[in-house]
Amino acid sequence: MNFLNKMERKFGRYAIHNLSAYIIALYVAGYLLYFFAPASIFSYLTLEPYYILHGQIWRLVTWILIPPESPGIFTIIMLFFYYSLGTSLEQTWGAFRYNVYIFMGMISTVLGAFLLYVILHMVYGGNVVFGSALFSTYYINMSIFLAFALSYPNMQVMLYFFIPIKMKWMGILYGFFIVYSFVKSSWVGKVAIIASLLNFIVFFLMTRDYRRVSPKEIRRKQNFKRQMNTAKPGNGRQPMHKCAVCGRTELDGDDLEFRYCSKCDGNYEYCQDHLFTHQHVHKKQ
Repeated sequence: MNFLNKMERKFGRYAIHNLSAYIIALYVAGYLLYFFAPASIFSYLTLEPYYILHGQIWRLVTWILIPPESPGIFTIIMLFFYYSLGTSLEQTWGAFRYNVYIFMGMISTVLGAFLLYVILHMVYGGNVVFGSALFSTYYINMSIFLAFALSYPNMQVMLYFFIPIKMKWMGILYGFFIVYSFVKSSWVGKVAIIASLLNFIVFFLMTRDYRRVSPKEIRRKQNFKRQMNTAKPGNGRQPMHKCAVCGRTELDGDDLEFRYCSKCDGNYEYCQDHLFTHQHVHKKQ
């Protein structure tokens, strides 16, 4: 975390704001190519280390144009859903950290493709061509979802606009699908999955505070929880968190989560229902 703080202070001004919108725009360009360009066009866009090493260096970036799913109404809904999650993460983490997270996933995917190419070349020799979009942004989008589920496990979203479900349950379900795909895949597919999700693994290992799982910290939390349970509302217990919009505190529900907004001037705290919908507070100059 200290490393990211130092990097943000030094390079934060170069961060791309609203990065999720640019990613969706690239997918739109990819779908336009799918509908209007020759069917073989995608074969010149995929991440193929063999062709990159032979001069087709544009493949280092054009693989991002390939959409993660075939075009359809549910794909459009999911893209809007991922855009919402990505924008929310950017508002919570800040543009720099969100940029680091996304670009780390893209870079690790490229490195994973070259690592796999080297291994296959050493084992089998000859020209190694994957032959399909083995490395894509599918699991990078999945990492956005997993990051949001870990950050806000109790937040309720409307899946497909009408199914209410908490993020932690969707995160568990997505995690199950990833593990299932990993187990069923060949070792080549396993490398692709690990490379595409390396940003999720590394980012959260870098930013976790491991002191909270120490026996001393667990005992402190247990004592604090015991003291809070014995202090009933109206008997002197004061709330520690309060939403600046609706005024709710942690006393109004065990599932309520509160976060400070990094975009507001001052220490303004919001519940999960208003963290992404409130008007930012800015001091007059």
